[in-house]
Amino acid sequence: MTPDDGHYDVIDPATEEVVGRAPEASRAQVAEAVTAAREAFEGWSRTAPEERAAVLGRAAEVMRREFVPYAELAQAETGATTATARGMQVGVSLARFQRYARGALEPVETALPPQVNEAGHGGTSHALKAMGDGKAGIFGALAVRRPVGVVTCITSYNNPWANAAGKVAPALAMGNTVVVKPAPQDPLSVYRMAEALAEAGAPPGVVNVVTGARPEVGEAAVAADGVDMVSFTGSTAVGQKIAEECGRGMKRQLMELGGKGAALVFDDADLETAVAAIGTTFSFYSGQICTAPTRVLAQRGIHDRLVAGLARYAERLTVGDPRAPGTVVGPVISAAHRDRIEAYAELAVKEGARLVTGGQRPPGERGFYVAPTLFADCTNAMRAVREEIFGPVVVVVPFDDEEEGIALANDSDYGLLDYVFSADVARAFRVAGRLRAGGVGINTVGRNMEAPFGGFKRSGVGRDVGSYALHAYSEMQSIVWPG
Repeated sequence: MTPDDGHYDVIDPATEEVVGRAPEASRAQVAEAVTAAREAFEGWSRTAPEERAAVLGRAAEVMRREFVPYAELAQAETGATTATARGMQVGVSLARFQRYARGALEPVETALPPQVNEAGHGGTSHALKAMGDGKAGIFGALAVRRPVGVVTCITSYNNPWANAAGKVAPALAMGNTVVVKPAPQDPLSVYRMAEALAEAGAPPGVVNVVTGARPEVGEAAVAADGVDMVSFTGSTAVGQKIAEECGRGMKRQLMELGGKGAALVFDDADLETAVAAIGTTFSFYSGQICTAPTRVLAQRGIHDRLVAGLARYAERLTVGDPRAPGTVVGPVISAAHRDRIEAYAELAVKEGARLVTGGQRPPGERGFYVAPTLFADCTNAMRAVREEIFGPVVVVVPFDDEEEGIALANDSDYGLLDYVFSADVARAFRVAGRLRAGGVGINTVGRNMEAPFGGFKRSGVGRDVGSYALHAYSEMQSIVWPG
């Protein structure tokens, strides 16, 4: 389809060159995509689970076959290092399609214990009596998960493959149809995903992609009458606007929003482990990840050693061309985002934080690079500590005892993922139980991809990943009958 409003350039963050051009859809074309998804829903939702599983499995095989070119495109769009583009972007996408090919076959029915309703006044038996049957009754019941309908999936720019796969694959597995609105910075990979699904046998209208650099495209994909659910990954500010629109239409929503992950490092922690884990903020997606431990709470007994260790770690990281074998830190997504991160660094100094390392733009004429940056002597009142920066910036706040550490961790608008580093396992689990976060890592920043994922507070609504994603993209229906 020819886009009504032309095309816009997609820029390589490492070279500032044009990677390709993406369609600028009109509101009318978004409406057409929603209509196509609506018309395809009846057939797809009634397709046998085995057939849906086969489509998802074949799509995964296409991704395996095209693994290298897909990863090269993802790298060009996002500025990810080669290892990240292959392993964490296309590799994770492939794994998610395989997972939900199996997920399509998971049971959707749960038999409930029979309920005995005695004859008499009130409740169901009273209703039966009014209908001329005053006898006691035994009622069987079944809880069944049904597809929601048409799902608008709005994806984040930091990982166009894995994030889109985490929405599209479970939604399709449950029998939904989708309209995907990728982030404007890197939409080309999502088109490749849609092509893989088409080759795998997904019927026309089941998967629809609409793109645009203007906010009107996403707004139309959320507000359309034919949309039953919106799944969004992105900033809390945008998520709030989407939630308002969903509320007007009583649309289901799944929101994975911002984070300001607290890493509580106690005096007895293995500092080498803590430094390596927290250091992923500097390198993984160049800090553009909501789950990063960007807010370090260091107990005073190890505070200075931890800060020194993080500084050494950051200073050893190679910043530069993400295609070069030795590069660990690539560029951030755009010039505008680089400027935003640098503004936060300047603000932190003005607020009284001590710049330990970084804070300067790396040398080079091209590319949107930010040096790994570490601030110490911070307080929870500072904006650089409270607000999501979404870049390779770590702030360190000292604390004295367990109670203060927990209070500081919970003193945040966000609650996505927090972390606890301590050799005392009993204390680590005790502290984890008191943190107001959707997930807690103990002595690790690793994740179990079957564990529920989502946030407390302003970090989101709902849970996905593993079987929880199948629940997220389904509605519960109860069926009751007399026994």
